[in-house]
This record gives sequence, C-alpha cells and structure tokens, in this order.
Amino acid sequence: MDKVVVGMSGGVDSAVAAYLLKKAGYEVIGVTLRTWRADDGSESRCCDIDDARSIANQIGIKYVPVNCTMDFQQYVVEPFTKEYLHGMTPNPCVECNRYVKWEKLLYYAKVFGANHIATGHYASVIQLENGRYTVKTAMHSEKDQTYMLYKLTQDQLAATLMPLGNLSKSEVRRIAKDAGLSVAAKPDSQEVCFVTDGNYADYIEKTAPSDMPGQGMFVDALGNILGKHKGIIHYTVGQRKGLGIALGYPVYVKEIHADNNEIVLSDERSLYRDRILCKELNFMSIPGLKKGETIFCTVKIRYQHSGQTAMIEPTSQDGVIKVSFDQSVRAAAPGQSAVFYDAEGRVIGGGIIAEVLQ
Repeated sequence: MDKVVVGMSGGVDSAVAAYLLKKAGYEVIGVTLRTWRADDGSESRCCDIDDARSIANQIGIKYVPVNCTMDFQQYVVEPFTKEYLHGMTPNPCVECNRYVKWEKLLYYAKVFGANHIATGHYASVIQLENGRYTVKTAMHSEKDQTYMLYKLTQDQLAATLMPLGNLSKSEVRRIAKDAGLSVAAKPDSQEVCFVTDGNYADYIEKTAPSDMPGQGMFVDALGNILGKHKGIIHYTVGQRKGLGIALGYPVYVKEIHADNNEIVLSDERSLYRDRILCKELNFMSIPGLKKGETIFCTVKIRYQHSGQTAMIEPTSQDGVIKVSFDQSVRAAAPGQSAVFYDAEGRVIGGGIIAEVLQ
C-alpha cells in the first residue's frame, strides 16, 4: 500500500481527510505537530493531541505527536510580533504552512517511507500542462483556503494530497458522523492558534521587547494632530471601532507610521486605493513574471476578500510587482498577503503587500 502522512490537528477536517485516505487504500500515519503551548499548559486548537490520538485509534491508523514549538517560535511567532511592531498586519498561518507544517510533515514522510503528505485544507492540488503544481479553489467557495497556501513550493505541492477540495463543510461533518468519529460536531477554531483570546495587542505586549513603542499621535492626512493613541499594535488599517477618539464624525485608520509612531485617520472614502506593490513573491502556476510581461487576473488582498480583477506586472525593483485594480479595493494593509488567481480559480502566485500607492 502507498503510505501517506496526514497532518492531524484534532479537528473534524483532518480527521475526515485521514479517514477518506484510509478508505481509499492508503497506509495512513497520523502526525500532530505541537506548535504552541500556553504558559498555563493549554494547547492550541491547531494541535489537540488528545483528540487527534483518539481519532487515529477510531480510524485504526498509526499515530505520532511531534514537538516543533521551536520552529514555530522562529518562523511564525517572532516574525508576527516584529511585523506588528513595525505597523504591519501579518498572516501567521501563511508562514506556518510554508515553513513549519509542510516542512515537518515532509520530514516525517521521509522517516516513515511515505510518498505523500496530506492535510484537511479545503483546496485541491493540481498539476498543469506546463508541469508545475498549484492549488485550485475549493468547490464550495465559503470554505476555500487557497489564500493561506500560496507560499507552498513546487516540491511541497508535488507530495501533497488534499481530499476535501470537492466537499462542503456539512458533507465533511456528515462523513465524520457516519464514520462514528468523536469530533464530528467539534466547532471550528476561529482565532490565531497562539493568541487564544483573540487579543493580538495583549499578546504582543507580553512577549515584545521592553522598548516597545507606546503612546503616539493620531493625525489627519495633512499631519494635523487629532489626539493620542495607545500604541500602534492596537490598530490595523481600516479599523473604525475601538479607536478611543471622538471627532463627531466617523473616522478610520488609513495608515500606520511606525517610524514616528503616528496613526493617520481619515474618512472611509480615502481607504479605497487601486494600486499596491507586493514583495516576497512566490509563484505556483508560472515560474515568474518577466520584464515587460503583464497578467490579468483576480487578486485577493485578505482571506475574506472576494477578490477583484487586476493587472499584475514587474516593477523596476527586483522582486517587486505592481498590482493595478480595475476598481479600487478597501483597506489594503501592508503586511497582508495579495494572492493572484486565474479565471479557473487556480493560484498563479502571491506576495506580501509592501506599499499601498496613492
């Protein structure tokens, strides 16, 4: 039998992925990556070892928990904190998938002599006519997770199976229930796994260096002082609620300037922009963009964004591309990812939003 190592979080999605692969005739080995443990000893919802072990026993597969907290700290937690301190809005799950989950699963695939790894993501891995691998959006778009996968490499994709790409969440829960899996009704995790209460600022204050910037000034687009803010880590681009300032009319965070500890406030209209620059690029369906080449595609600027048609093209700066939207997009935030899709929902590539152009 062909062997496959399945990343098991202890949730229903990875449980059903393992179950379906076992049913399809694979020799399945479940691996849980312990990425995070809080000071009080509690685990994150991404590595619920007790539930994962129980599921493996129910399915009848080999199971191994693995500690990778040091890698997670290096590749996910530390960059996350650093980016927030620089006024950015990072995507920790994107980094975790690329540098922790896939790397560790591939390592243990070699250890166990497996040809494949698998996850419970809602997406499909496909190989194109040009020989390259990419991920395609899930059949049921409300659960599509391709946005979080765009940094995966060709070698990582070539070894990956994603059994849930054509299933809805309700179908996955029904399969789990019919199979008698104990996690069939387990709720989904909604928060970043190492910020269990959802409060990023409190977490960063506990873990950041002692010289973390404190209070600064709210200013308008002309630099006029409007009031004091409590620290840039408490705000994100597009935010309206919780600003702690009353001006008699609605205002939003337009920009965060970490260099002088200022936050620019504006009306909602000024949040809309039609051009951004992206760096730290990773391409899937194509090797890259050549000088002078342009591609028309759909671009998502955050996970819940439905996407907007745009043209992407290289700039004169190496490793930077410009995205020009057909219609302005709201609150593009430096640090977030922009992911590019073709007309068939296949990921062309993506990058980190470096600058939002005026």
